[in-house]
Amino acid sequence: MKGALLAPFLFGGSIHLFALWASATILGTMSVIKEQALPPACAKRFLISDLCTTLESYLDADAVKEIYHAYLFGAEAHDGQIRASGEPYIHHPLEVANILALMRLDKQTIIAAILHDVIEDTRIAKEQIVALFGAEVAELVDGVSKLTHLTFQNREEAQAENFRKVLLAMVKDIRVILIKIADRLHNMRTLKIMPAYKQRRIAKETLEIFAPIANRLGMNTIKLELEDLGFEAYYPSRYRVLQNAVIKGRGNRKEIVQNIETSLKRCLHQEELTGEVVGREKHLYSIYSKMHIQKLSFSDVFDVYGFRVIVDKVDTCYRVLGAVHNLFKPVPGRFKDYIAIPKANGYQSLHTVLFGPYGIPIEIQIRTNEMDEVAESGIAAHWLYKSGDGRTGADGRAREWLRSLLEMQKSAGNSLEFLENVKIDLFPDEIYVFTPKGKIIKLARGATPVDFAYAVHSDVGNTCVAAKIDRRLAPLAAPLHNGQTVEIIATPGASPNPSWLSFAVTGKARACIRHFLKQLKEEEAIALGQRLLDKSLSNFSTQLANIAPALIQQLTQEYQVTGFDIILKDIGLGNRMAAVVARRLVPMNQQSEETGLGEQSRPLIIKGTEGMVINFAKCCRPIPGDRIVGFVSTGRGIIIHTNSCRNLQEYRNLPEKWIQVEWEENITGEFVVEMRVDVANQRGVLAMIASSISETGANIENLEIEEKDGINTSLNFTLSVKNRKHLADIMRRIRIMRPVVHIARSRS
Repeated sequence: MKGALLAPFLFGGSIHLFALWASATILGTMSVIKEQALPPACAKRFLISDLCTTLESYLDADAVKEIYHAYLFGAEAHDGQIRASGEPYIHHPLEVANILALMRLDKQTIIAAILHDVIEDTRIAKEQIVALFGAEVAELVDGVSKLTHLTFQNREEAQAENFRKVLLAMVKDIRVILIKIADRLHNMRTLKIMPAYKQRRIAKETLEIFAPIANRLGMNTIKLELEDLGFEAYYPSRYRVLQNAVIKGRGNRKEIVQNIETSLKRCLHQEELTGEVVGREKHLYSIYSKMHIQKLSFSDVFDVYGFRVIVDKVDTCYRVLGAVHNLFKPVPGRFKDYIAIPKANGYQSLHTVLFGPYGIPIEIQIRTNEMDEVAESGIAAHWLYKSGDGRTGADGRAREWLRSLLEMQKSAGNSLEFLENVKIDLFPDEIYVFTPKGKIIKLARGATPVDFAYAVHSDVGNTCVAAKIDRRLAPLAAPLHNGQTVEIIATPGASPNPSWLSFAVTGKARACIRHFLKQLKEEEAIALGQRLLDKSLSNFSTQLANIAPALIQQLTQEYQVTGFDIILKDIGLGNRMAAVVARRLVPMNQQSEETGLGEQSRPLIIKGTEGMVINFAKCCRPIPGDRIVGFVSTGRGIIIHTNSCRNLQEYRNLPEKWIQVEWEENITGEFVVEMRVDVANQRGVLAMIASSISETGANIENLEIEEKDGINTSLNFTLSVKNRKHLADIMRRIRIMRPVVHIARSRS
């Protein structure tokens, strides 16, 4: 083996001829596996000589020689390791390198592909790769390697953290994800050797993450193969049934397809247009997805076959479009111009659907040769490392997406949240809207003005208060549609509303909202923690401002936290008891000065403006004027209940969690309460009650109507009121109405 490492430098002539000799030498020395012991599926191996043949078509001899040296190094590192299929492990890195070589990627990427598992699966350290192949290759290999030195609570958390590591490495160098996708593609090609439960898990991950990423980077050919392989492994029965249906229907449609293709070619010839017409069959996963989403049977899916017309220049694309529209009638609303407005992954083409012969819809894509190359290979077709320039096309759009990933990573609380946001961002059925200055903004279908605001800039999203759609005021939750002009009205000092998470759809918007609310909750928790600690310290006739800094520093060291604010935040969130912290801060000789019961029972004043760390229980909906009590809930802060709430019974055995609270004397604001009104079924009764509620200055948040016995109906109102007196006034006005049978405040 070691002799083989010197071979490229001892033999003259073609590296290709030498590779043939070395392939036999290395595979022969791996005595762990015998050639005849290999299963039939592995009998035909992809060899280093095959890779060298591909590489020699676009790389110089020195680069191929260096790649070959990396192969020898990798083969020695993986010596003795066997894949589940029974073949030597080095076979897998070779196949991964070949997938990337077919994309004509650079030397460093191919070397990193060959070595992509050595850090993770062998004793080779990153420093050794730096010394032999350079820092650039080492960073690529490290970016692809899994985190094996950390401990995670479960498989989902480990997968999410490894995925985050790969994506962050991808932001620095996009070749990391290209290697990872090639790695996944070869694993999917050889997946059948794995147990069924592993096949399903890996296939699900492929369909949810890797195929969408390949699509996001414009790598259509790889995306389609990943989807079909994932579909076959995840739904094997459905795959077989659909495959048989396509094969059965293929004979019936073959003549129709040939006739349409002939008609299209004849049409181009008559119009003196030069172009290549290619009939294509939809991939099985595409057919399955359409059937699943649109609830169709296979016989209802007519566009199993489509046609692609490839021409020389953009002008010809539009001329071909006119020609085919004259040949067959277009289906209204099914034309899309992705040349004028490319997709986010750089894809460009004209799409149209026509009524073909026998009433069968025909899907036609018209594009140039360059567009076709980008459509199939995506970012690899615009490879930045080949030319050293360019920020347009697939490359520029991919880098825009990477920048958005970096923003999401900074805002995400943990790896699972980050993965959720990325998944949302990977399925953008896109719409295109405009800024007031005419700039095009691409958003996911179903996006709202809030998503638009965050797409413009995070600060715009955080401070938006209203929106105009086509110059008219519109709700922030209104879905946007293609071609609309959106203007955001922002106010300094405004902040995101937690309810935005119920309608924001883009990953960036959701990550930014969560990040802001998390920071806001921490600030509120610190403020509440300080109030609770001061309340406990008052029992010792002191307050936080009087505590010596040395005692505070000593306590932070004892609790092993980086700052006292973390202790205050834990108190505010209910993770630490204020009384315990107070006792640790007051010297023992002063604790005898603890005051009597009256001082201890001084209640915490509830102002109603504490934010997310003081929550009002939904079971009893306390409002100012109610007698209330507080319960410290771990991670949530203080939950306020009414004294008569039935749910308090289960907490009676936790007296240390209770805290005395009291409404502020002149409290302002609105509080949610529920009210049940039983009425006789009469025309206009609901409008009468709603009008009466509105006249009192209250707001109806929600209404549920419940039929009782055909004579009476229950109206369950959720109202915003100022206090108990305000609610009493509303109920008094409604009670005197003739159709009202019964009225009461609801308590869950």
